[in-house]
Amino acid sequence: MKHPVDVHVGKRIRHRRWLVGITQQQLAEAVGIKFQQIQKYETGMNRVSASRLWDIAEALSVPVSFFFEGLGDQAENAAGNKELPGDILKDKEALELVRSYYAI
Repeated sequence: MKHPVDVHVGKRIRHRRWLVGITQQQLAEAVGIKFQQIQKYETGMNRVSASRLWDIAEALSVPVSFFFEGLGDQAENAAGNKELPGDILKDKEALELVRSYYAI
């Protein structure tokens, strides 16, 4: 069973990788692993170790804390039975818009 924190961290890895504009293969090569492992991290199937998360953060030019941003908000919303907004970064067009914005 996937742990919600692993899923969240994986989504943040995928989103940042996409914003930077690199493939799973390129990220895998940068941290010295196979691209299949990146796939497993991004889906939350495998838990990312602290040292591997550090390497991924360096490769994606973000602090390690980036991968945990928004995690507390989700827990608070779930505890209060509030409806969570949709994950805007699942939408390819939204991701392209964000990537274009950061390119300015």
